[in-house]
Amino acid sequence: MPGSQAAPGEAALRRIMRSIWHWFRFVTTHSPSRFAITVFAGLILVTTAMLSLPIATADRSVTPLVDALFTAVSTICVTGLSSVDMSTHWSHFGEAVIFVGVNIGGMGALTLASMLGLIISKRMGLRAKLIAAGDTNPLRAHGGAVNESQAVRLGEVGHLLRTVALSTIIIEVIVALAIYPSVTAKYGWLEAMWVSPMYAAMAFTNTGFTLNDGGINVFQDDYMFMTMIMVAVFVGSVGFPVLFALSRNIVNPHRATLLRPRTWSLHVKLTLITSALLLFGGAAAFLALEFDNPSTFGSMNLGDTIFQSLFLSTMTRSGGFSFVDIGELYGSGMVVGSMLMFVGGGSASTAGGIKVTTLAVLALAVWSEAKGRQSVQAFGRRIPSDVQRVAVAVLAWGATIVALATIVIAQITHAPIATVLFDVISAFGTVGLSTGLTETLPTHALYVMAVTIFMGRVGTVTLAAAVAATSQSQHYALPVERPIVG
Repeated sequence: MPGSQAAPGEAALRRIMRSIWHWFRFVTTHSPSRFAITVFAGLILVTTAMLSLPIATADRSVTPLVDALFTAVSTICVTGLSSVDMSTHWSHFGEAVIFVGVNIGGMGALTLASMLGLIISKRMGLRAKLIAAGDTNPLRAHGGAVNESQAVRLGEVGHLLRTVALSTIIIEVIVALAIYPSVTAKYGWLEAMWVSPMYAAMAFTNTGFTLNDGGINVFQDDYMFMTMIMVAVFVGSVGFPVLFALSRNIVNPHRATLLRPRTWSLHVKLTLITSALLLFGGAAAFLALEFDNPSTFGSMNLGDTIFQSLFLSTMTRSGGFSFVDIGELYGSGMVVGSMLMFVGGGSASTAGGIKVTTLAVLALAVWSEAKGRQSVQAFGRRIPSDVQRVAVAVLAWGATIVALATIVIAQITHAPIATVLFDVISAFGTVGLSTGLTETLPTHALYVMAVTIFMGRVGTVTLAAAVAATSQSQHYALPVERPIVG
């Protein structure tokens, strides 16, 4: 009978799903950080396999393993660097794989893992909530006590996951509809239905791939298109915890504090204020340094120069789109771009880098030391020492990754150190801007760059969780001795 034949299959499926869930619980219990790396690595391997298929390329050839792997890493880690011509190499199937990959990768490993666990188990226990909250604050990932106020509390994690999914869909749909007329004018209504969602996804996830013929330069005179891309990149870079905190005020009119910044949490304040300072400060720096460069802004009028400076400042924060040839920037402009890329966007965002809150905490610590204060303070709140230690660890971790990768790639290629450093920081910050070096890298250097991208996407969060996990209660105090510093 049909019912008796279907029962064994359903039972087997349930056993498989149950085994997956038990594995999920086991790994997350013992090491959430390892589980995050496992999820990202698994996604990269699957994407590599799919991009290696003949159907994924426009000419139905097999993509070399190094190019398929590098593109998969760049896709899942929402970076945007490429070793092939993205506008001509891939078929619609390959582009669809990349489209799905950037949206999955943009959510974050721990958030994605929690969603998978919620789908499998149909419930979310404390352990799964701790894992999901690890994407909003690395100090949560180890499951220990966290005393400071959280941007997202454990009881709100389920709502956060819904915010991640809904905001990704809603924002990308809005952006796709807004740029659709611009794309239609260039490619026609049918192809625009494919190109518009692609650009919306690449902008919100801060990836920066341009899969259309001619790339983003086709729209260099369309201010509506450029503005929507900038807005999408900025919104994606502030982070899902900030979007969640602001969305609560919109959904609940009784808590309508959206227009009252004093009621925002410290994390929201630091993220938005630091992001705004970097955005406009970076634009001013590019304007002052590149206004007379004939290869970048020198041939533009004042209005275009100001707008392009703002656009470039936004993209160096992790967006990856550019209307100017990055390789033609002055050395001073490259340094500014490298600094912005290294910082990146907000915590638990689609952007990379060491994160703006890390920079804010370090800057506040320096300011407090200069003022002679005993504690680090901001907006009437005290930032505890464990948060400061994590910020220092993340900075050191990022600087070490960039330094090692730069030395290795420079030794392999013997390319100018300035261009190597720029592309390495772009890889670490998952930005996607390039001086043109990445496309010409030999196989060994591409593997090094892929590892840099992977570490930049998951390394800082993983290290922060590991540092927090090592915090243990100590019932005795050692003698104090002060080494000479500085």
